[in-house]
Amino acid sequence: MWNSKNHDKQFFKDRTLYYSTFPIIEQAPVGSWDFELKAVYTIAIVNFVFEEGKNDPKKYRYDVKLTDIETHKVFYDKLTFIYLEMPKFTKEIDELETRFEKWMYVFKNLKQLDNLPDKLRETVFEKIFAAAEIAKLTIEEFNNYAINASAYRDWNNCMDFAVKEAVEKATAKVTKKITEKVTKKVTEKVTKKITAKVTEDVTQKVTEDVTQKVTETERKKMVINSHRAGIKLDTISVITGFTVDEVSAILKENELY
Repeated sequence: MWNSKNHDKQFFKDRTLYYSTFPIIEQAPVGSWDFELKAVYTIAIVNFVFEEGKNDPKKYRYDVKLTDIETHKVFYDKLTFIYLEMPKFTKEIDELETRFEKWMYVFKNLKQLDNLPDKLRETVFEKIFAAAEIAKLTIEEFNNYAINASAYRDWNNCMDFAVKEAVEKATAKVTKKITEKVTKKVTEKVTKKITAKVTEDVTQKVTEDVTQKVTETERKKMVINSHRAGIKLDTISVITGFTVDEVSAILKENELY
């Protein structure tokens, strides 16, 4: 992008084409390559009017691409030339309607602007205006600015570090408290669950043991009563679940066999 001088009119289009070749050539990597290119845009801000545009005062922007002459369709869309004829742009600040018109106004009037107009109070234009203000400084003013800017950056870095350190400490403290609280809560929950499980298992075991003992006592009574009723040993074995030898042993313990 550049602002052309009057004596640069001759072969100006050749010049823009020549400059566009540099970003194209720079895309070629070392070694094997499939020739795929990224789009290249050449933007020229000129302070003269092209010969073919003299009779059209409202047209001050030209977007040029490689097109087919017969169909007028774009043949290759990765190479674009944009020419902006500044003499044709005459709108005042109150007449600006689009972002593009604001850009044109800034390009044309930046040197004359002492303050950024309210209509241009957008981040992008504020940055451009700030950069232009720095560019207008004398060497002495720029040196003072650089010293102050460096001091500000140093101070800002110190503040950032202090804030970061404070945040890290506060985060660590809060994390520790939360961890302790969560750990305590989890421990209590886990302990409660384990205790409940152990209690359940022990209760079940004791119940099973008691039930087994009670059942065994009942079965032994059945052995004795069945024997007294004259039932044979093998039949008593089937009824009570004891083996024939166990039935005999129970009867001997009770002096019935």
